[in-house]
Amino acid sequence: MTEIKDSDREIHHFRLRLTVLLVLVFVCFVILAARFVWLQVIQHDTYHAQAEDNRIALVPIVPNRGLIVDRNGIVLARNYSAYTLEITPSKLQASMESVIDELAKLVSIEPKDRKRFRRLMEESRTFASVPLRTRLTDDEVARFTAQRFRFPGVEVQARLFRQYPLGEVASHVVGYIGRINQRESEALAEGDDAANYNGTDHIGKEGLEKKYERYLHGTTGYEQVERSAGGRAIRTLSRRPPVPGSNLILSIDIELQKVVEEAFGDQRGAFVAIEPETGDVLAYVSRPGFDPNLFVDGIDTQNWNELNTSLDKPLMNRPLSGTYPPGSTFKPFMALAALELGLRRPSDGIRDPGFFMLGGHRFNDDKPGGHGFVDMYKSVVESCDTYYYQLGHEMGIDRLSAFMRPFGFGEPTGIDLDHEKTGVLPSKEWKANRFKRNRAAQKWVGGDTISISIGQGFNNYSMIQLAHAVAILANNGVVMKPHLVKLIEDGATRQRTLTVPKESRRIPLKQANIDFIKSTMVGVTQEPSGTGHRAFANAAYISAGKTGTAQVIGLKGQKYNANAIDERHRDNALYTAFAPADKPRIAIALVVENAGFGAASAAPIARKALDYYLLGKRPAPKKPVDEPAAGKTPARAAAALPAPRTPAAAPAVPAAAVAPATTKE
Repeated sequence: MTEIKDSDREIHHFRLRLTVLLVLVFVCFVILAARFVWLQVIQHDTYHAQAEDNRIALVPIVPNRGLIVDRNGIVLARNYSAYTLEITPSKLQASMESVIDELAKLVSIEPKDRKRFRRLMEESRTFASVPLRTRLTDDEVARFTAQRFRFPGVEVQARLFRQYPLGEVASHVVGYIGRINQRESEALAEGDDAANYNGTDHIGKEGLEKKYERYLHGTTGYEQVERSAGGRAIRTLSRRPPVPGSNLILSIDIELQKVVEEAFGDQRGAFVAIEPETGDVLAYVSRPGFDPNLFVDGIDTQNWNELNTSLDKPLMNRPLSGTYPPGSTFKPFMALAALELGLRRPSDGIRDPGFFMLGGHRFNDDKPGGHGFVDMYKSVVESCDTYYYQLGHEMGIDRLSAFMRPFGFGEPTGIDLDHEKTGVLPSKEWKANRFKRNRAAQKWVGGDTISISIGQGFNNYSMIQLAHAVAILANNGVVMKPHLVKLIEDGATRQRTLTVPKESRRIPLKQANIDFIKSTMVGVTQEPSGTGHRAFANAAYISAGKTGTAQVIGLKGQKYNANAIDERHRDNALYTAFAPADKPRIAIALVVENAGFGAASAAPIARKALDYYLLGKRPAPKKPVDEPAAGKTPARAAAALPAPRTPAAAPAVPAAAVAPATTKE
């Protein structure tokens, strides 16, 4: 049976479908038109800016880091350019190890390079390139460039590198730079200087490199570079040049620094020399030292372990962070306190039996049998402990502590380095806080003051503090802030600015008292009985000095025998001085750790330093020094000696047994 088609209905369905399709097409065109209007009209400015950003790249130009030079212009830190092979981990298309293995076929890559690379990756900022090899040769650059297409994410970059041409010399002063780690990156991002570190990989880590980072870094420049769709640079549209970092002109005399470092040899210790009139630090020695060049590219594991685990602690900044009992170098300040407080006159004296008794406890002098009659002059020249036992007992800790604090004892000097320790100037309040968990130990007892009066006990100061105090004394009470950077030279204008333009303050002292204390310190080096006489025999200048020997461990009443105890438990040797005595140009303080007597170990180093600085004389091979005949004084020394003295009558004291010596200068 033939089916009859309904043409009208089919035509209706067709027209309906066609209408729906036309409506759908119309709606699509409306949407496209609306989207077009949205993109091309309403959002035109936004997308135009994005297109320009894709076309134009803002490339940072890292500024030249400022130089560090000594007071005479000798370069201690400089820059040089070299090629670096760098990997950006996020752009690699193969495993890290396979890429490095392939690169090793083109460029020499040693195991230490791989270890350093892994460590730097852990410390690196996100998406930052990490150096695999530094200081590539021209041949290595050429070989890699020819095969560069095989290594997406690997680039050869021209970088500025920091170099310390003198190596270990003054390493604790200059410090070093290193790659910016994650913690430092976050700190920069939170600060106001984040944009200035775009493109910068290194930052100051220690020493002056860290302290003066904001001066040394400079200001980052920028280039607007037009790029193709493939990211290739086409042309430079504009350029804002970088501003180089400021140069640091130090107060350090690097030749004096070398003389002192050589004089220490293999011994451990610290030495600080200051120009009293200005506060310029002329030498700043911490022995042993380290080579800061090891840290620039990232120190390898072997060198790090050697430095970090060494018993000699070469990374420790001893003049700043090492604190030591001052020993008898404290005595001139005790004598000055006695004069200023009216407790003693220069002629007042005691009869020294070789010990001092307090509450049934016997405090021995260093000389068996004592020093006989001792006035203030002789107490410093021969370093009589008994004199200061008695003086300290009469003075009391409150007056002692109050007098010493203005000289900088127990106070930060403010030198331009981080992590300065304050040391310990003992007081009743300090002891109560120090032993707050042990009530029995909190009480201040007379024996505490006795020990402190000869520079022992709780006394603990850094060499920068001790040198600062000696400089104040040499400068007649005028306080100048000690500093390592003398001038900051602007990287753009070359204008120079003094870091310490004026004195900090003045300690009100009687000039007659200062002059007398200075004369006692001159006697230390000029009198035949002076503890520093042997080291300064036949010197062509007059210096004022004071020897010191300080215990490292308590003897608990036993006699000191250096040969019977471990070398690192032996006494420290100290020496303080200024010269020339009549118009001081240099004041020094030094300690030689575990070296024994100050006169034998520390004073000879001071002699070499003063000989070079005052006379330009470099140390000669060691030869026996012939001392002047007893009772005679070199002609040059005579003028600086105090006028002949007539000691006052000594008070009578009961005779007593003499104890063995416990210390010796």
